[in-house]
Amino acid sequence: MADLSRREFLRKTASDAAVAGYLAAAVARLGANPLGLPIGSQTYPHRQIIKDGNFAGLAKTLADIGVQGLELCSPLGYAEFTTLSDGMLTRKIIADHGLTCESAHFSMRELRERQQESIAWAKNVGITQMITASLGAGNNPTMDDVKRAADEYNKIAAVAAKAGIQQGLHNEGFEVSTVSGRRTYDVLMGMLDPTLVKFQFQMSTISQGFVAADYFTKYPGRFFSMHVQDVDLNATPPEGGRGGRGVQVAVGKGSIDWVRTFTAARTGGVRNYFVEQTMELTKESVAALKAMKV
Repeated sequence: MADLSRREFLRKTASDAAVAGYLAAAVARLGANPLGLPIGSQTYPHRQIIKDGNFAGLAKTLADIGVQGLELCSPLGYAEFTTLSDGMLTRKIIADHGLTCESAHFSMRELRERQQESIAWAKNVGITQMITASLGAGNNPTMDDVKRAADEYNKIAAVAAKAGIQQGLHNEGFEVSTVSGRRTYDVLMGMLDPTLVKFQFQMSTISQGFVAADYFTKYPGRFFSMHVQDVDLNATPPEGGRGGRGVQVAVGKGSIDWVRTFTAARTGGVRNYFVEQTMELTKESVAALKAMKV
């Protein structure tokens, strides 16, 4: 091998050092967040900003506080998100702010009536996970109601799968109800195809007795996502608040055991998580997640 000139040696050394520094920084970022995953934010709590046409401003604000990924809601099913109907432009705004977006929520009505349009928009944005908040079969369902809802969603998810998209289910009113003495959520676990439908756990449902770590352990591989909130179960909820007990607070300031949660999330199959809180709580929760090592 020919001897390197001093200039070539210095250039190569500097280049190697830069690469090493970049890799070290990347590894540090990877290990700083729970599970080594990017910190995400569900944009629904900030929907008024999007409705007002300032999605770019919201993206900048979230990026500035340390958010790395967004979860949107479909403009076909959520009136406040119609300003995002141009999927390619939405994708550009996200990328311009150094963010990613692989997940969004879709209403059951649009999935029933306009699924192909929803899929087309998702693909334009770069979304690979299409989630619905609830199958919406009522808060006091019969077993037949649950079976009909599950059968319908399996069919919807099969269409999504053919398009290369993973369908998912959140847990809201219907899912946290009971049927024939069992939690509807658990019944759905047995009725929904484990390949076609994954689950996104709403952490705030601990106020109704739903503990994420228990579900991640009980149903390994059935989850792919989390909506992150903390709840102080000892606090008195405001008058007129939603069902359950406790008050929502920033991550680390409530009753949830986050080390246990994220440890179990590996078993559950969680691949991403999104803070879903007011902007004030989002800032606090993102800071807490950035400092958390699990």
